[in-house]
Formats: sequence, C-alpha cells, structure tokens
Amino acid sequence: MQEQNEFQPSFADPTQPMEAEERTFYRNSTRDLVSRVAYLIGVPKRMFENEHEPPQLDIYDRLDKEKNARIIRNLCLIRTAIQRNFKYINEGMRFEHRSILTMPEYVPVESINQLELDGVRFIKKSSIKLYQHIIEINRVISDRINNCKPLFPLWLNWEYIRDLIVMPDGLTEAGTKAAADRYYANRSDYPYQVYINWVPAKEGNVLYNDKRFATLLYEWHNDRFSEYSRVSDVSSYVKGSIYDFLEESEKVVMVVDCENSDPYRLCATLRNLDEQYTQKISRIILFNDVHAASAWKMLEDYTDLTVEHIMIERVKQNKSLVDITLTARACEEHYRNNVDSFLIVSSDSDYWGLITSMPHAKFLVMVEREKCGIDMKKALADSEIFYCFIDDFYSGNAEEIRRSALFKALNQTLSKAIHLNVNEMFDNALHATRISMTPAERQQFYEKHIRQMSLAIDPEGNVTIELKR
Repeated sequence: MQEQNEFQPSFADPTQPMEAEERTFYRNSTRDLVSRVAYLIGVPKRMFENEHEPPQLDIYDRLDKEKNARIIRNLCLIRTAIQRNFKYINEGMRFEHRSILTMPEYVPVESINQLELDGVRFIKKSSIKLYQHIIEINRVISDRINNCKPLFPLWLNWEYIRDLIVMPDGLTEAGTKAAADRYYANRSDYPYQVYINWVPAKEGNVLYNDKRFATLLYEWHNDRFSEYSRVSDVSSYVKGSIYDFLEESEKVVMVVDCENSDPYRLCATLRNLDEQYTQKISRIILFNDVHAASAWKMLEDYTDLTVEHIMIERVKQNKSLVDITLTARACEEHYRNNVDSFLIVSSDSDYWGLITSMPHAKFLVMVEREKCGIDMKKALADSEIFYCFIDDFYSGNAEEIRRSALFKALNQTLSKAIHLNVNEMFDNALHATRISMTPAERQQFYEKHIRQMSLAIDPEGNVTIELKR
C-alpha cells in the first residue's frame, strides 16, 4: 500500500512538451516564484533537494521558518494525501473505525504533528466522514492563506496565487467531490501530482520556471503577464562579455546620463553582476538634471561602489546640459586621470561623438531597449563596441529601492501639504468656543479624541482629517 502515497514528478523531462522556440523564450528565467508556490502547495522536499528539479532548496529552508507558510504547506500536504488515498482512508474509517491519525501509510503524520505545534487542529470529533476532514482543511486554508501574501512580490497578482491553493466550493461535500473527481481523472497533469485548483491541461511542468509559470498563471485568468524582467535575467553571454571587458581594462569609470536611463534598472543591473568583476569599476559618476528621477539620489545606498553625483543646472529651462557635461568629464577622466575604459549608461545617440573622439579608450554601452534607436545600435555593432540592454537584467532585486524612493516622495509631499500643530489647534478651538477645561479634563479630551484622529480617504482620493468621537 505504501506506493499509494508516493509522489512522482509530473514527467521525466520538463522541457519535453515545449517547442524549441518556446524553450528559448523561457531561457534565463528565475525560479523564485515557482519555489515559493511549490513549497505552499506541498511539493515533496526531495524535489527541492534534487538539483535537476526547479524548486530551490534555499527557498524551502527560508519558508520553512515562516509559521504562516509552514501551516499552509502542511495543510496542503495532508489534503493531497487524502485526495490520493481517499478510497483506502475512507474504508479504514468506515469498516475498521480508524482515525486518520492512525494511518501513517496514507496521511503524513509529521505534518499533523507540526500543525499541532503551530497551534492548528483540523481534526474534529464531529467529523465522522472523510470529506468532513477535507472541508475543515479547506476552511483553515481559506482563513489563513492571506497570511502568506507578504511572501510574494507586489507586482504579482496575489489573487491568482490564492486561487491556486483554495479549493472552489471547498466547504461543501459537492465541492470536495468535484475537486476529487477532476484530480483523479487528470492526476498525471498536476504539478508533481500535487493538488491545485486549476483546469488540468497537457502543459508539462507548470512549475518549470518563473517566466513560464507567471505566463500560464495569468493566461488561466484571461490576463496577460508582461513583467518579464522581474522573472528572468540576462543571458550568460551578456554577463560574460561585461566581465571580459572589465578584466581587460586597467581603470574603469561608469558614466551615467540620468536623463536617459532608469535608476531602478541600473540598480538591478549592478546587483546582478558579480562583485568580483564590478570592483574594477573605480567610480560611478551620475550626471543628473533637475527633471530626472529623484531615485538617483538614493543609488549609492544600494551599491558598494563609489558614487559621485553631479547635479547640472540649466541655463535655459528648455535645454539640458547633461550630455555636454558628461562628455567633458569623460575626456578629463581619460586624458588627465588615465581612465582607459568607460561604461556608458545612456540610450542617447549624442554620445557617439564622445566615443569616436577618444580612439584609444575602450567603451561598453548600456542602453534601454525601447529608447535606443536602430542607427545607434548599428553604429555600435559596426564598430565592434559591445552594448547590452539594462532592461534585460533581472529586476526583482530592485524592489527595495523602488519602495524607498516612493515612500520618500510621498513623505515629502505630506510634509509640504500638512502643517498642523494640534496643541495650537486645541487652544484655538477652546478660545473660539469660550470653553474652559481643567488640566486633567483637557488631557483626557486630548488623549481620547485628538490623539486618535485619523485620515479619511474618499473614492476620488481626497484626504480629510477626522477626529474620533
């Protein structure tokens, strides 16, 4: 009977169902999302330990320390075990009057024990039928699944992940039976034969990598996923070319046109390059304009490299001086400071003049795909100057600087919009109403009403301050 409870991969070769063009599209993908999903739905740990399988062991170890994630995983493990062995467990309960606690050959006792330690009990004395155990498991999952929302990035639609784990109509006998019938009929199509809520299809391993999973996940909800830089990284060829450039250079400086570059993409690019090579970059010089993104001021907090930030004022408000200032400084670095190699971060074709004016210097150009014109790309290629797209680098690790920049901008707006001293406000109100209060009465009113005032936001986004009454 032991083989009834044995998990098997969905199929031996996860790339087999994909055409060559599709495999190329999914190349260089990350496996962070699929590892998190695999943990929650109860993919066996041995799949994480197998280096040839997509789920990553380090993510398993990280999530296994999170109580909320651990609870959902163990509930899903037990639910799948019951689904797989329903007939045998049901017969044991009906004819032998056994409890699922006494059927370790079918139900993972270690999961039940861990749930007990985490303060979760789904086995009730009133549950005399097996489907009632599944209903109670579904109830706890529904109540607790949102606790796992912080484990996933904001840019991913959490409701789509939630739908994978919550059994539809799972609090009724009819709902559990419909889910079981679908699972039995298509078990080999489920990822690692683990139960999830989906319409089974011959998709191969839907947990093959993040790019494939996110694409399918959104398609299942009649939506389209487009944030591919968050689930894939640039090719090893591109990284290797950058490393070769740095290794062959004596002294390297990165010059950045902040008007024509994205601070978050550059941050992601720097974080995705091996520090062994990036330490060859002696300095990053940011040439900034007042109209460029404010996040450039924060870049040095997210890299170990030396950052020099140059703010360039405008003589004419409609004319930026960034390009001429960058060009002049690059020439100075080359001829005075013996810098032999430059990483230029800009999609502006104006810098072709800088490149051609210093024939003895070496250049590598980092551009953004949509901003760089075909003529500039052709000129670089014809001159055998390597260029790459910073929007191809994995950008999931730039979330921290995005959030910090957003909070900083919001706090600046709030500090400008709200200038209110509540003590003065209270004094003015007492004076206007000709009301006198003892110090104790005043303090009590202050603590009960004024300290508890809050912001109210209407559907149009308008903000008012309300006193608690």
